[in-house]
Amino acid sequence: METNINLKIKSLREQRELSIEKLAEMSGVSSEMIEKLEAGLLAPSLTPLLKIARGMGVRLGTFLDDSIQKDPVVVRGGKSDKVLRFSGDTDVSADGNLEFISLGAEKKDRHMEPFIVTVKPREAGEEKLSSHEGEEFIYVMDGEIELLYGKERVTLAAGDSLYYDSVVPHYLHAVGTEAKILAVLYTPA
Repeated sequence: METNINLKIKSLREQRELSIEKLAEMSGVSSEMIEKLEAGLLAPSLTPLLKIARGMGVRLGTFLDDSIQKDPVVVRGGKSDKVLRFSGDTDVSADGNLEFISLGAEKKDRHMEPFIVTVKPREAGEEKLSSHEGEEFIYVMDGEIELLYGKERVTLAAGDSLYYDSVVPHYLHAVGTEAKILAVLYTPA
């Protein structure tokens, strides 16, 4: 089962009695993008999704939550039915090139968002850095990744980890072939 972020965004917006235009104003994401996201036509990058969450005053993980929440949350074998697909840059596309498997979607009142992420190599010329409030921790499980962090480039192999402030513009991609990482995101409420 794939999580329908589009339906959750629309539902939360309607519960708060917000028009698309008002949410666009509150989040800094264009009303056209919100319309396309709600229609399920686009895979968002993490930055606009965080902006929409912040604009509505919710955690990123709220887009994954169902009404039933439990504590503690157990995910066996890295397999979760809570899957998000993002485009890897600040724009959006019809297909996501990052697959986020949520490891904490049902945890009540969480402050961190843990994911197993499949990262694809970048397309030629694709290096659009993005930033958002918070921190990120990355542990490379398989393959090799490169992080552009401000003006620095950091290459990590399996077993390497990185912890950084996500307010600094950054971009992550696999080197050569797909890579798999454990990513923990913290975004202040």
